[in-house]
Amino acid sequence: MVAINQTSLQPASFLQLGMAGLEDLHTWLSIPFCLVYIAALLENFILLFVIVTERSLHEPMYLFLAMLAVADLILSSSTVPKALSIFWSLSKEMSFHACLTQMFFTHLSFIAEPTILLAMAFDRCAICNPLQYATVFTQSVITKIGLAAIARSFCVMFPAIFLLQRLPYCGHSIMPHTDCEHMGIARLACAISVNIWYSFATTLLSPGLDILLIGVSYILILQAVFRLSSKDAQLKAVGTCSSHACIILMFYTPAFFSFFTHQFGHNVRHQHLLANLYVLLPPVLNPIYTMKNKVIPEKVSQVLFRTGQVQ
Repeated sequence: MVAINQTSLQPASFLQLGMAGLEDLHTWLSIPFCLVYIAALLENFILLFVIVTERSLHEPMYLFLAMLAVADLILSSSTVPKALSIFWSLSKEMSFHACLTQMFFTHLSFIAEPTILLAMAFDRCAICNPLQYATVFTQSVITKIGLAAIARSFCVMFPAIFLLQRLPYCGHSIMPHTDCEHMGIARLACAISVNIWYSFATTLLSPGLDILLIGVSYILILQAVFRLSSKDAQLKAVGTCSSHACIILMFYTPAFFSFFTHQFGHNVRHQHLLANLYVLLPPVLNPIYTMKNKVIPEKVSQVLFRTGQVQ
């Protein structure tokens, strides 16, 4: 029985059931979860190591990729290990404050990612004006963009912690999913009206606005590309933009699906399986996408070869 703090009506801990309706498949589901998570860790750590150690990669595009790798590591590492412990029946309980901490870091990285992707999109726009590029994207500007992404995410999520702490939970402490999302926690409470509107507003004003601006940046890029006389350059640019757009869709489709099902309380079959995709797929796919850049594979092989020789 999960203990309840009667004075504050906050549960001392939550009992997480995993994926409701798929309990018999938890062991089998843990296999792809574990393999994808290990692959994401290896890919992102290798990418970070190469960008940090290779001074020739200390350029805007690669520094943004390093930021994206850090955000991917935080996003996956704040949720997948706990999901695996639930699947393997190692620990299905999580304290109230640990749940809030997981929620904070999950949403922090989720909100930071579109900010970084937006900066990368406008970085591509700036490349269309090479004379201004060096003066616009200096290392100082890139550092400020990184700090702005963190500060913005922090400002959005910090109030959510206090909103959840002030809710009366009326003894509800069973969560039918694997991770702690803002509205997933709030739905356990007896009164959640403020949380619903806060969550809805922040979703529209942070990742929602970023996606809109990313779309605008791609329109600007394609306009510049189609002015080029070379058909090969046009096809290459369209291919790059479309593959990047596919990764963004794979990230945001399950993320917004999870948000709206929690937000409006719809019980969609296997919704929690689909919702977990946004913490699994982008961290493993983003480094693979970067390999389309010819410089990255070359530098990875050089760094790993040098490291092997030293050992």
